[in-house]
Amino acid sequence: MRVRPAACAAAAGAALFLLATPAATAAPDDGTETVTVDRTGSIATDGTITLSGTYRCLPSSNPVFVSSTLSQGSGLTSYGIGGTRAVCDGEEHRWVNTGRVLSSAAALKAGPAHVEATLMELRQVGLMQLPAFHAIQRQDITLVEA
Repeated sequence: MRVRPAACAAAAGAALFLLATPAATAAPDDGTETVTVDRTGSIATDGTITLSGTYRCLPSSNPVFVSSTLSQGSGLTSYGIGGTRAVCDGEEHRWVNTGRVLSSAAALKAGPAHVEATLMELRQVGLMQLPAFHAIQRQDITLVEA
């Protein structure tokens, strides 16, 4: 396969742009912004997974989300399970994320699993929106049949 010089130049320019962009930032962990994961989640017969927990975040003019990933077994592969827009008012709120893994290789089932929930803000930096992580919680859970 032959690579064209213009394609190489575009790729190099994109790489330099990303290197010059500030890295994603994390808010200070002062205990005011938190995310938790409930110790049980559910899996329906059609493979739909539901995860939940709580979160608390300070007011922000940027969009903030609670995202979650799930892994089982060796934990080498994590699957994104939904996302919830957060209400950031300093109060504790519940989050519930639901999703199905579309990969035929995923054989998720009831039993032990590992969840990572992230409270993440999207900040505008130049032309890009970059994540700023406010809180992360990793939790071993049990998936139960719904």
